Amino acid sequence: MTEALVIGIGNPDRGDDGVGPFVADLIADLPPPGVKAVTCSGDPADLIALWQDWQTVVAVDACQSGTPPGTIREIDVRTEPLPDGFGAVSTHGFGLAAAVELARAIFQLPLSLTVVAIEAENFAPGAPLSPAVEQAGRAAAAEITRKLWG
Repeated sequence: MTEALVIGIGNPDRGDDGVGPFVADLIADLPPPGVKAVTCSGDPADLIALWQDWQTVVAVDACQSGTPPGTIREIDVRTEPLPDGFGAVSTHGFGLAAAVELARAIFQLPLSLTVVAIEAENFAPGAPLSPAVEQAGRAAAAEITRKLWG
């Protein structure tokens, strides 16, 4: 078991941008012991403040990189930067990428920070999660829980 913080990033009122909060809510419903799940809009200062007291953090966010909707990618930001343009199409702009690089510059990254990026299809205001993204969100929540539990 790992004590960890899961941060679901995004806006649930903008289609697939809500996949981060969707995943966090799934984990919060039945969290493994020692795991806390929260949501955040993606503001860099808010993200850094949230993860400040945690050694293990998993951040879940929608992305648009050109892969099929629902594609899940895990990025260990301690060993590699987020891809160029990550988060540029979502409502929180460069929030996560900016937070990671700012935290890296001021030595405020957690010991373990994994970004789970889920390829989005639709960011329309008021739209629900697209079926592929909802399915990927459920799979991501199960995998995150499994990794943090074991």
